[in-house]
Amino acid sequence: MKRRQFIIAGAAAGATLATPMLLTRRAIAAETGAPLPIPPLMDVDGIAGNTLTAHAATRAFYAGVASPTLGFSQDYLGPTLRFVRGRAARISVENSTDMPITAHWHGMHLPGDLDGGPQLAFGPGETWAPELPVDHPAATLWYHSHVHGQTANQVYRGLAGMILLDDPAIDVPLPQTYGEDDIPLIVQDRLFRRGVMTYDLGHMDQMAGFQGSDILVNGTLHPKVTVPAGLVRFRLLNGSNARTYEFSFSDGRRFHQIASDGGLLPTPHAVTGLHLSPGERAEIVVDFSDSRAVRLVSADIAAGMMGGGSMGGMMGGGSGPSGTLDILSIEVSGQALVTPDALPARLPAQLPDLGAPVRTRDFTLNIHSRGMMGSMMNNLFGRSGQSMGINGASYDMGRIDFHVPLGETERWRINADMMAHPFHVHGASFLVTHAGGQAVDPQLTGLKDVVHVDGPTEILVRFDKPATAEAPFMYHCHILEHEDRGMMGQFTVG
Repeated sequence: MKRRQFIIAGAAAGATLATPMLLTRRAIAAETGAPLPIPPLMDVDGIAGNTLTAHAATRAFYAGVASPTLGFSQDYLGPTLRFVRGRAARISVENSTDMPITAHWHGMHLPGDLDGGPQLAFGPGETWAPELPVDHPAATLWYHSHVHGQTANQVYRGLAGMILLDDPAIDVPLPQTYGEDDIPLIVQDRLFRRGVMTYDLGHMDQMAGFQGSDILVNGTLHPKVTVPAGLVRFRLLNGSNARTYEFSFSDGRRFHQIASDGGLLPTPHAVTGLHLSPGERAEIVVDFSDSRAVRLVSADIAAGMMGGGSMGGMMGGGSGPSGTLDILSIEVSGQALVTPDALPARLPAQLPDLGAPVRTRDFTLNIHSRGMMGSMMNNLFGRSGQSMGINGASYDMGRIDFHVPLGETERWRINADMMAHPFHVHGASFLVTHAGGQAVDPQLTGLKDVVHVDGPTEILVRFDKPATAEAPFMYHCHILEHEDRGMMGQFTVG
């Protein structure tokens, strides 16, 4: 089944099954202009006492309406963790929920037994207390639960947070006052019914990924932030389950991307738009010296996908005029902390010389056609089953898919059938050498750990951290519903 056929088939089925939503969803106005919350900053070092507690809670995203949530030491999401390169990070993760969880340090270069993948799940009442050797360039990373079959639900409900990784050896004149001119933005779409955050998987949500009706930033609807009249650094994390964003500003202003998933780019890249698929991060620097109010927006590029959640997204809440999504309102006040002329022409990016690849591996991300139609029928009649895979095989926690020699560079060629997928690799960062059969966009010239696969894509990767069969590394689609349904594999390194 071709991609166009897949979308048409999904639209027809989604239109049939989404009708009840029209009868049950009630419009509840959210208060606009709520202050953007800045997650508290937790400095994690080699001293004991840094604790994240995963627990169930509630939050009123809409006034007077409580939604059940999960959070790390908060009612939703978690604090921003700050690690420092060259210093061990000791942290305890307590599980006060009623289900197994993990803490996956997404993007960090760690051995498999510290990575927090599905093999390392721990149960209610248990505590995982790893000591993490921090050996990674300065970057914006994140953490989230990664239990197989439950990742989408747990992340959706709030088990996620941002990581700032600092490198004391880097001295670059960029905005770095946390919460003032260096601002974390965790962007997520969520579905609300009668004001309650809802995760209600329909058959097409499982096939295309769950997408919601409203946009949250740092867990808040329609937020507003006031920034100084100079350079401001936004650390953008696409924390959505499936939605891809095309960020821009409502006045079309130019800004500079300075970092990708794994660290700084070689030079600031001037753009008017930025593409981020699920799991990707980017750091941008914006000049607000004109003191004009503006909105951060995104094109609503999910409008063609029509599952239960996606239909909710198309019917209202977060969509603005002309197919745009309002993300964040920005006002300007006060003096610049960093002036526009401070932006350097070159950045101290730490890109590895990976050399020539020793071997090539091929990966095809599959939505099985027969499995897809069977899954539609199964969902109609209350049955479930896996219909996702890589190279024709769905994930099996007891199967190691291949072994990678430690320290050898490999070329991975990735393709996808029927739709685009964000492809994530644990345990290392990689360099994108070909993307969709075209020249590599400057946005992709830095260290990456998620790449948007929309056509033949090639990466160079080297694994310098070991992983055993008891705690292997994962490779998977970062549409979380795809991952949970089997579009994932695992490998050892040694």
